[in-house]
Amino acid sequence: MTIERIKPAQWNSRAVVHGDMVYLSGTVADDKSLPIEGQTRQVLDKIDSVLAEAGTDKSKILAVTVYMADIDQKDEMNEVYMAWMDKSILATRTCIGVDLTLGTLVEITVTATKAG
Repeated sequence: MTIERIKPAQWNSRAVVHGDMVYLSGTVADDKSLPIEGQTRQVLDKIDSVLAEAGTDKSKILAVTVYMADIDQKDEMNEVYMAWMDKSILATRTCIGVDLTLGTLVEITVTATKAG
């Protein structure tokens, strides 16, 4: 099986595809001045874009890890996340509070498949 690297950069690739599996790097918002809701929307939009480039979509997400600078903002992040994610096909998900780069409120990592 071949390995496809999507948007390789200086220290990582935006995603790596191996067979039907798609592994996304941690995704953060471009606009760090936004509140948690805005940053979450930006992150999810970027995830949609990378998944499409990899030949899949959010309906085929298997696992999600959400890293938050302030876990007390989980409800606000969840509101945006649940509006984006189809409740009939929820992935596994872990949400943890961590130290993130200055201004980053949320970082999300996704594993998806191309298989139906």
